[in-house]
Formats: sequence, C-alpha cells, structure tokens
Amino acid sequence: MDEIAAQLGISKKTIYQFFTDKDAMVEAVVNMEMHHNEEDCRGFSLSAENAVHEIFLAMDGMQEMLKTMNPQLIHDLEKHHTAAFKRLKQYKYQFLSEIIKENLERGVREEIYRTDLNAELITRHRIESAFMPFNQDAFPQNKFSMNQTSMELGILFLHSICNSKGKKLIEKYLNERQKTVLYEQKTT
Repeated sequence: MDEIAAQLGISKKTIYQFFTDKDAMVEAVVNMEMHHNEEDCRGFSLSAENAVHEIFLAMDGMQEMLKTMNPQLIHDLEKHHTAAFKRLKQYKYQFLSEIIKENLERGVREEIYRTDLNAELITRHRIESAFMPFNQDAFPQNKFSMNQTSMELGILFLHSICNSKGKKLIEKYLNERQKTVLYEQKTT
C-alpha cells in the first residue's frame, strides 16, 4: 500500500478511505476491467459486419489489452487475491460463455459457421484458449509474445468453426489487417 500511495502521490490514509485493504482494491480493478470488457464485447457484436468480423474485433480488443498486461496477472490473482480470482472465473463462465454462444448462433444463422458445432464444448474451448497466453509454462514470454499467442489461437479457433464461406471471410479480414499493418509501418 505504501508503494501504491507513493505512485499515486497520495497518503495511505486516503487510499483506506476508499478501500479496506489491497484485496478490495484489486477486486475493484478486476470488476472495473470486466465491466469495460463487457461494454467492448457488446459493442463488437453490434458493430460487426458478421460473426467472423465480431471475433476479429474482439481479437483486436484483446491485442490492445495485452499490450499493457503482465503475463503473471492470472497466476498472481489466483495465488494472492482469491476473491478477485473467483470473480474472474465467474465472469469467464457466465458473461464470456454467453457472448461466445451468441456469436456461434449468429455465425450459424449467417451460414458462415459449421452447423454441426457442439456450442457448449466449443464455448468452453474458446474461453480456455483465450486465457492460454497467460500460461507461461506452455507459452513462455521470452519465446512467444502474449499478443502473438492470442492472435494465432484466435485464428485457429476461427478456422475450426467456419465453413468454406466463413473461411473466405477469415482471409478477407486477415488481408485487411495486413494492409493496415503495412500502412502503419510506412507512416511511422
């Protein structure tokens, strides 16, 4: 708490006016991030051209989030802040499950996802694969960046659920992304 107060340029007493302890502060930050993520996910769904585009928008959002996130975050939450970790787990299996299932249903309706998908199984797979970049045993940061891991796993996921029409959309959005990256490299 001393370090946090020093970084903020305030006294510990001021912090304790808002938070009972460090756990309460961590839980508040986790709740704030989950609320922000919910808004983003709903926005992606509303603004996306189709279900594949929605996932690309979500992957872009994840890329932005991972730029500033410590790979040890999930491990540290589980080890040191169990209430916040339990809240995150609840969020994964409630809100994220709901948004993924909605996307799967949308993709089937739009005839860009396979119709033989087991929605519950695929949803759980996607949730777990989305958190895999934090597993430093499987994907050590010195070998794989979290952004690279997240993006590759997202593309693999899309290929596993798309039919041929959906795979054309994957290629379209990958090409658009590549053009954007090349343009940004030229202008910097």
